[in-house]
Amino acid sequence: MEHHTPLIATIVAGLSLAFVFGAIAHRLKLSPLAGYLIAGVIIGPHTPGFIADQALAPQLAEIGVILLMFGVGLHFSPADLNAVRAIAVPGAIGQMTFVTLLGFGLAWGMGWSTGAGIVFGLSLSVASTVVVLRALQEKRLIETERGRIAVAWLIVEDLAMVLALVLLPAFSGLLGGAETSPAVAGSLLAYLGTTSIWAVLGVTLAKVAAFVVLMMVVGRRVIPWILHYVAHTGSRELFRLSVLAIALGVAYASAELFGVSFALGAFFAGMVLAESELSHQAARDTLPLRDAFAVLFFVSVGMLFDPSILMRELAPVIATFLIIVIGNAVAAYVIVRTLGYSLLSALTLAAALSQIGEFSFILAGLGVGLKLLPETGRDLILAGAILSICVNPLLFFLLDRYGPRLRERDEKKRTDNGVPGKAPEPLIEPTGLNGHAVLVGHGRVGALVAETLTAKGQPYLVIEERQDIVDRLRANGIEAILGNAAQKGILESANLAGARWFISAIPNPFENGNLIEQARTANPSLDIVARAHSDAEVEHLERFGASLVIMGEREIARGITDHIISQLERDDGQDRSLPG
Repeated sequence: MEHHTPLIATIVAGLSLAFVFGAIAHRLKLSPLAGYLIAGVIIGPHTPGFIADQALAPQLAEIGVILLMFGVGLHFSPADLNAVRAIAVPGAIGQMTFVTLLGFGLAWGMGWSTGAGIVFGLSLSVASTVVVLRALQEKRLIETERGRIAVAWLIVEDLAMVLALVLLPAFSGLLGGAETSPAVAGSLLAYLGTTSIWAVLGVTLAKVAAFVVLMMVVGRRVIPWILHYVAHTGSRELFRLSVLAIALGVAYASAELFGVSFALGAFFAGMVLAESELSHQAARDTLPLRDAFAVLFFVSVGMLFDPSILMRELAPVIATFLIIVIGNAVAAYVIVRTLGYSLLSALTLAAALSQIGEFSFILAGLGVGLKLLPETGRDLILAGAILSICVNPLLFFLLDRYGPRLRERDEKKRTDNGVPGKAPEPLIEPTGLNGHAVLVGHGRVGALVAETLTAKGQPYLVIEERQDIVDRLRANGIEAILGNAAQKGILESANLAGARWFISAIPNPFENGNLIEQARTANPSLDIVARAHSDAEVEHLERFGASLVIMGEREIARGITDHIISQLERDDGQDRSLPG
């Protein structure tokens, strides 16, 4: 019996091939993203063999974007975004304008119309949210100043693209495309019977503003209340379901009712939930789904790619690729440096924004549908996106390798008349401690360990990636290094060779294994202590060289049994003291 299951077939084929080619890419020291994209090309319509459903794949990928932006929102607050608005707003607008002009110039050189040039240029100017956030998460930069600037920059680009998608049909006739009525942009305009382009713009801005106000005023009260209510039921299943329902429901409602993108709606849902103490649990519960659907996003991008364009339009493909990578990077770098921010911030933004993704595909599709953009333009955008996404991890690799040197050179050239409040991030200075403990992570577990070390007078330093915690530790006279311990130069600056203990209080077993291996190599006699959640994780970390691995569940059970045993022994002693 034949079963017509395109949804299951698309998910199975996409994830299975992504796993195979992602593993191969990792084995070859390449980014797994390249493997995911190749998997998409293989199951796409432009290669022989199995062809996945072309309509379902992008929708599955959109779920990944929603969950990813929701997770990012959980780590942000309105204050975080407000703090970087001075760079994010002018920066994003300036970068998009510059790259749009470059794209327009290329389109003009190929003999396209004005409308085609505008659509083409805009499509090359907006970075992929998924690619940027995955890169920042891998480098553990989300909660740093650079990460906050990048996310705020993405939000401004997102808002600009929402306006472009709404206004493009209204301007289509003027730009040489199909004639459409602006009234289709919103039911309110249709009701009022207006055809003014300015009315479309006004209504769009009003709807976006209404959504933001609704989320900030009502959402900040209702969403945390719902989550706290569900948490008190004691059902983990209901809690996870409520988190997913909030993320997906707010994203969908924001798009349907307010014309805001799914990604932006999900981000605001996460941001208002971030004020709840349950936000960390919500982030952990959505992580597996975020990863799975993010993979499907890259697979869906690969499915759109027609490899034959590399033969048919090689020169335009190269030009498009250079505009995406070099144009966006140069614009971001120059703007960030002009506004007085550090070299490292400028390089991070340049690397993050030098690729394009989901909004570019949506805008290109709309342009083709309105007869503004030729189909060749859409193919060039797809080819440029694929190539730029593949190259993007290489840019971050170069940033990791050469960034510290460039930053040090910039420090030497810097004079005392720099912009106040925007000084470069300090270089990581090697510690002068010896016989000390190196504590990685200052969360709930790490903070308790630090209290004990402080009480015993044991010198120690903390490696932590949250700026507020590092500032608090330094204010209390505790040496702290800001950053991810896996980053190049962090462990070296902690003087592991002269340390007595290396304590990893972070819960990630894969990252722990890497850190333990590096620590053991740096100091074979180091006493290494780590945490785990299962027997398999204990075995994994001991294999990498951990001296002692504490499993939380086991210690909880030991505490409970010790209490019971002490009670029983006390009861036995009382029984023996009774007269016979």
